[in-house]
Amino acid sequence: MALIAMWPFLIHRTIRPSSHTGGLQVDSSHLSVTAPNYKSIQFTSFLLTGVPGLEDFQIWISIPFSFMYLLAVTGNGFVMAVVACDKSLHEPMYLFLTMLALNDVLLCTVTVPKMLLIFWQGPSLSVFPACLTQMFFVHALFLSESAILLAMAFDRYVAISAPLHYATLLTGSFIGKVGLALVARSVAVVTPGVLLILRLHFCKSNIIHHTYCENMGIAKLACNSITLNSVYGLTAALLTTGLDFVFITVSYWLILRTVFQLSSSEAWTKAFGTCGAHLCVILIFYTLAFFSFFTHRFGRQIPRYILILLANLYLLVPPTMNPIVYGIKTKEIRIRVLGLFSQPKQPWNNELTRTKESEMDDQIKI
Repeated sequence: MALIAMWPFLIHRTIRPSSHTGGLQVDSSHLSVTAPNYKSIQFTSFLLTGVPGLEDFQIWISIPFSFMYLLAVTGNGFVMAVVACDKSLHEPMYLFLTMLALNDVLLCTVTVPKMLLIFWQGPSLSVFPACLTQMFFVHALFLSESAILLAMAFDRYVAISAPLHYATLLTGSFIGKVGLALVARSVAVVTPGVLLILRLHFCKSNIIHHTYCENMGIAKLACNSITLNSVYGLTAALLTTGLDFVFITVSYWLILRTVFQLSSSEAWTKAFGTCGAHLCVILIFYTLAFFSFFTHRFGRQIPRYILILLANLYLLVPPTMNPIVYGIKTKEIRIRVLGLFSQPKQPWNNELTRTKESEMDDQIKI
């Protein structure tokens, strides 16, 4: 956090008029600055233009994006409120769900409001410190999302494969340490990327054809070499989210292997129903993320507007889907949310008690 607070001082830049050309040339229609002598200028702000090629349709694109954002914030807000208010849900699985819901709300809020403002009002100017701060939180929250999904996969593996050791392994202290570890990992991985951006000299253009500030989108505007930025970004992605995806895959494979050894068809149905829904969300998250990541670097034949839309979807679709899959598919949270809108409370309490007893019986059988 101290690094973030110091960014405005670390990245104070000045624009110096060219001694060879007699001054700067300003294109007021795009709020960009160009100069024949690139070394004589340094930009202090960037212009986010939105989705290139779809400027006339951005007002219509904003409708589904607004609905998805509202659904994501509302759904994840309900999940956090239910777990926070019900002490009986202060268990590892629900605490991880709360972490995921909080991370989803933050991830959406970092990008979507600015994106909608661009869709409604046109290109938006962002000063360099604000752009760099948004880049930091976008990548840090994405990494923490991946880490939480991995922690949830491990939680389900222990619950199904070693139910007798579940309470002793996943204690409140352990979950707190996991939360601190995923925050520390995100900061440790993203901070070098920020420092690599700070070393660049931006003198070609200040126009970012995107809806938010992200690492390579900023780096590509630099005059000096960005090879180190690209190599570090690719390596960091493979060693964090790439390994997370591998470990999640292994966890669910072990879970399914354990389920196959059971003789109860009811346990099979329950396990496949839960794991199937979770795997769908995980596949959507990683498929969109990796496709957007690699095509942004290597997909030069793919239209730019597709790349930008994918870059927005992989940050918005999972937060919209997670409360539906993880919340509604979890009986305790579903019943608790429905109880908020139902008048008689006693039947809800009885149903919740019966549900928890049924869950305990199923876990013992597994």
